[in-house]
Amino acid sequence: MTGQGKVQDAVVLVSGGLDSTTVVAIAQAEGYRVNALSFRYGQRHSVELEAARRVVAAMGVDRHVVADIDLRAFGGSALTDAIDVPKHDSAAALGDGIPVTYVPARNTVFLSFALAWAETLGASDLFIGVNALDYSGYPDCRPEYIAAFETLANLATKAGVEGTSRFRIHAPLMALDKAAIIRRGLELGVDYSLTHSCYDPTPEGLSCGACDSCLLRLKGFSEAGTTDPIHYAGGKSA
Repeated sequence: MTGQGKVQDAVVLVSGGLDSTTVVAIAQAEGYRVNALSFRYGQRHSVELEAARRVVAAMGVDRHVVADIDLRAFGGSALTDAIDVPKHDSAAALGDGIPVTYVPARNTVFLSFALAWAETLGASDLFIGVNALDYSGYPDCRPEYIAAFETLANLATKAGVEGTSRFRIHAPLMALDKAAIIRRGLELGVDYSLTHSCYDPTPEGLSCGACDSCLLRLKGFSEAGTTDPIHYAGGKSA
């Protein structure tokens, strides 16, 4: 948290989704100046980047960098390769294993870029919207992973070694389920109609309503007692 009336910079990973948008609002509420970082990483659609741009513009973020990384060169995920995105009838049907939508080491790649930018900004704080409750089981969304990366950040940087900065990885949604995340965002004035969560949108950009991400999002809005403001293919809603 910032103090002494001085505005501190933070690098916030912004995908354009529900979670990362909520994190932008949390970082701003804690007094940080948000430097938003998104990625064009070879994902199967550009809709999420359009959402990220809408979000940061609406939330008054002055600086938004979109970095290019081609993870399609490696493939291995339904988001970066010619692999079908799994669809289900309900969130209850989601499996316990790590799904094919997992992008190998994605959060490590993203946080490494965020760390590099933070060091050039003289910033000590990185924010990421991972959570370990209503999520798809990705290994790089767990608290022990975030703690390990924070240790790495302070070992692998000039600022960390020289002691001029102590990097902190903030994961404020880690212990919240989707409903609690949505409630927190609404308290902070987040406009979820700007966001996009679907792994496999239609050519028109509508969310499919049946992938893991859509189902968890819909479950969250339903449990939060409110309606998801985005449109789904087939008119599906919370």
